[in-house]
Amino acid sequence: MQHDYDLLIVGGGLAGNCLALALKNSGLSIAIVEANTREQHRSSPAGDRALALAAGTVKMLETLDIWQGVSRAATAIKDIHVSDRGHFGKVRLSARKENVEALGYVITARDIETHVAQLVSEADIELICPARLIGLMAGNDSVNVSLKREDESLALTAKLLVGADGGNSSVRNLLEISQHVIEYGQTALVTTVKSSLAHNNVAYERFTASGPLALLPIGTHHCAVVWTRSSEDADRLMSGSETDFLAALQQCFGYRLGRLGLTAPRRAFPLSLIRAEKMTADRTVVIGNAVHQLHPVAGQGFNLGLRDVMQLAEMIIKQYQANQDIGAADFLKAYADSRQKDHDRTIGFTNSVVQIFSNDWLALAAARNVGLAILDHIPAAKTWLARHAMGLAGRLPRLI
Repeated sequence: MQHDYDLLIVGGGLAGNCLALALKNSGLSIAIVEANTREQHRSSPAGDRALALAAGTVKMLETLDIWQGVSRAATAIKDIHVSDRGHFGKVRLSARKENVEALGYVITARDIETHVAQLVSEADIELICPARLIGLMAGNDSVNVSLKREDESLALTAKLLVGADGGNSSVRNLLEISQHVIEYGQTALVTTVKSSLAHNNVAYERFTASGPLALLPIGTHHCAVVWTRSSEDADRLMSGSETDFLAALQQCFGYRLGRLGLTAPRRAFPLSLIRAEKMTADRTVVIGNAVHQLHPVAGQGFNLGLRDVMQLAEMIIKQYQANQDIGAADFLKAYADSRQKDHDRTIGFTNSVVQIFSNDWLALAAARNVGLAILDHIPAAKTWLARHAMGLAGRLPRLI
């Protein structure tokens, strides 16, 4: 059978575009299906969100020739300060002590998304946009895909279909892949503030009874705020005035950075842990947010998704160079098996942090603060924690 494409990627966001770039010189015929135009992407409020890029993620972006074009827009995290509000425990991580240039970087999603989309447009990759996936059916040697592009219906085939279309994945839904969901009863309040004192490239993670508060450095005097509150508290803070919101934020964080002022709108996002029951189906694989959505407490969502991308790309290249079927069932099982440990470790770590630090039960508060105090004085333990923060706890996928 003649295939329209070797690889069809549904989703032209960061995960889908990065996968296409990882495979652009592989010899595979590749197309990306995206529902939104580039103008819609650029104007979306989601572009304002800050991404915390682990050091391991930066290494992978360098491999894809992406980092070179966005590094000037990113702010280095030189130190991480972790504390528990109202208690004595704290941990301080230092890039200097770990002998690295930075523990990570902060960049707005729009900056990196725009650059990655530009690189895709310059590569030999077909973009079918705007178009929606409306049906799929796998056969013995291909997957048949039905699309709707404005008033036009398209029928395509590919050896492998990749669902990189986010949390409301059409690919996952059409495959009827169920999800395991843990509702945290929390909402993330996201904004940007300007501080009267320079942040000196320090990222702050402050745990409170209702959830963590993170301030991530941007530029010299700005910080991206990710403030987790109970859903009830979040509703109250969002319905109140900016002045009241800022006063509550200042009280929660303190004056380590001086006075804070809002420089961006407030936005609210309900939080839950969502994990697909499986990563693959016949001639199909789902990656990134289509297969896992994490609490932002450890900033690992995009980092984990990019490791999905790079591992899949590495394995596809090897399979293709060996003249083997990139959509074969045993190949897709091998990919899922290769990602299981990283998913379990990262998701388990993130969920444990939420459970341990999002309450004020006296016995647990005492135990965690003793733990933080001890951890801060054990160099080997701090290095282990730093490597998790940098995304270097396991093997990094690489392209051959």
